Amino acid sequence: MKITLNGRRREVRTVDFDVRQNEVVLIDQRRLPHRFQFSRTRNFRQTAVAITNMTVRGAGAIGAAAAFGLAQGARAFRGKDSQAFEAHVDAVFKTLAEARPTAVDPLNAMRQVRGRMSGTVAAKQKQALQAAREFADADVAECCAIGRHGARLLRAGMNVLTHCNAGALAFVDVGTATAPLYATNKRIHIFCTETRPRAQGAALTAWELAQHGVPHCVVADTAVGHLMQRGEIDLVITGSDRVLARTGEVANKIGTYQLAVLARRHRVPFYVAIPRSTIDWEMRRGVDIPIEERDEAEVLGAATAAGWRRTANPGSRARNPAFDVTPARLVTGLITPVGIVKPGELRRLRSKLG
Repeated sequence: MKITLNGRRREVRTVDFDVRQNEVVLIDQRRLPHRFQFSRTRNFRQTAVAITNMTVRGAGAIGAAAAFGLAQGARAFRGKDSQAFEAHVDAVFKTLAEARPTAVDPLNAMRQVRGRMSGTVAAKQKQALQAAREFADADVAECCAIGRHGARLLRAGMNVLTHCNAGALAFVDVGTATAPLYATNKRIHIFCTETRPRAQGAALTAWELAQHGVPHCVVADTAVGHLMQRGEIDLVITGSDRVLARTGEVANKIGTYQLAVLARRHRVPFYVAIPRSTIDWEMRRGVDIPIEERDEAEVLGAATAAGWRRTANPGSRARNPAFDVTPARLVTGLITPVGIVKPGELRRLRSKLG
């Protein structure tokens, strides 16, 4: 993505890899929008921690981070014993897979990397990095394709609502939910939900849109019903962390289900933009998707430029599910790299998307 840093325009990726240092290079999203900086992880365990603590977040971005983390772990192995190497890679895979359980992208990304590894230990180490790079490059290409297909939904003067952050920061570059905005020359206005408790919409999506000069407005999560009731929202586009091909159910940032219910009530089209890596071809029911429960402190306080501050009553407890599942019947369509499809049609496209 193109950003302005110290008065200069530069091109950056959310996730990258330093071959010489064997380090994963990440935009530290915890610091935005107040400060832009990169974070480096020196080993696969640090990469897993960066995924868990949301130094890097977003389906495609943590998929790429996991892919590079697997390559990082594989490249750190010393020796030629294939059996010991495979045991080591299994442990690396497990550590990265457990970093954030709801998103399927890390699993799909690492399976892709492992599927490319064959031959000697040295050959596998080289192949792992090449496969991780290919995953990252494919992520960017698919986001561009999603943008082209999604742009067909846009009309000049539209007010489009998006939730959380499914822009370039959530992927290697470009993003999914915001990709159609960059693929059109039509003037569009964006409503970004604040997205409590971590405020990804207010902090990240708004920052991205400002970098691109896109007109936008941050709204409280609880204001969406009011805006829809008044006819101020024409279209909703969100991202996703896992879509079940068998049912069309969509797991995404907490609050997505509520938005879908409101959109259906007010007859606002509700679309979900997804790359291939977000599709789960095997899971049968949305209730089986593991829903991450994060630290209650995120709900009991708020992040500020000066750090975290408690806002809740002292002594009160909180629940903090990070994701919810939206039924397919509430989703107007899925914007994929091969076109816009109904949720129920996804499974038959496996030959194109699998």
